[in-house]
Amino acid sequence: MAESAQSVFLAAPHPRVFAHRGLARKAPENSLLAFAKALSGGATHLETDVHVSLDGVAVISHDADLTALGRDVRIEQLTMPELRRINLGYGQSLSSLADALEAFPSALFNIDIKTDAAADPAAQAIRDQRATARVLVTSFNDSRRRRVVDLLPGVVSSASSPLVARAVAATNLGLTSLVRRTLAGCVAVQVPERAGPVRIVTPRFIAMMHRVDVEVHVWTINNPLDMIRLLDLGVDGIVTDRTDLAVEAITRRT
Repeated sequence: MAESAQSVFLAAPHPRVFAHRGLARKAPENSLLAFAKALSGGATHLETDVHVSLDGVAVISHDADLTALGRDVRIEQLTMPELRRINLGYGQSLSSLADALEAFPSALFNIDIKTDAAADPAAQAIRDQRATARVLVTSFNDSRRRRVVDLLPGVVSSASSPLVARAVAATNLGLTSLVRRTLAGCVAVQVPERAGPVRIVTPRFIAMMHRVDVEVHVWTINNPLDMIRLLDLGVDGIVTDRTDLAVEAITRRT
């Protein structure tokens, strides 16, 4: 059995600033350039997404297809060498998860596993780069999240959508023990402020999460006034497209 890693993902100082797909200012989102810009501007964490190529490589991309680039093809239909040849602009191309972990060997990565098929390749890339201690894995699908957690002893994860829904319901009923059981094994919930008409991020919800030793990270917040309002409520991290604005707002706040 593989030795468990001792996670350093939550060792970064509060508040946590997650660069949602990097900082896409004169850089394509989810590119190595966007990640570099985010880190150089003060982001504490990089948030990214993973699919899988035809040849079984974990690929960094939010979308499953290349429609936004004018190509009627899915990532899973192309090999990694073929994906690398696609020009994203600014001298960037699609990258593998291993590329990113290797390019930024001390960066903390928040990795969303987008498909079932991407779970094993993502875990392999993380293991090969000896990056288990500095990543958080998550997915909207809980079985997918648990698959990667099982493959990477010691890795931390945030709650999937079904777990968040149960935790919100249990919080509203004041059932601390049920919230604790529901989120067992998760170090964070990463949530929007609202889901339709339902407000998720409330003082009560934040207090409950902290009571069960779970952090609250809110996405995707791009208005500095909203960032400060949420931080003043007690959230632990902001997931944002504009880490430049977040860092500036937090500096003024302190």
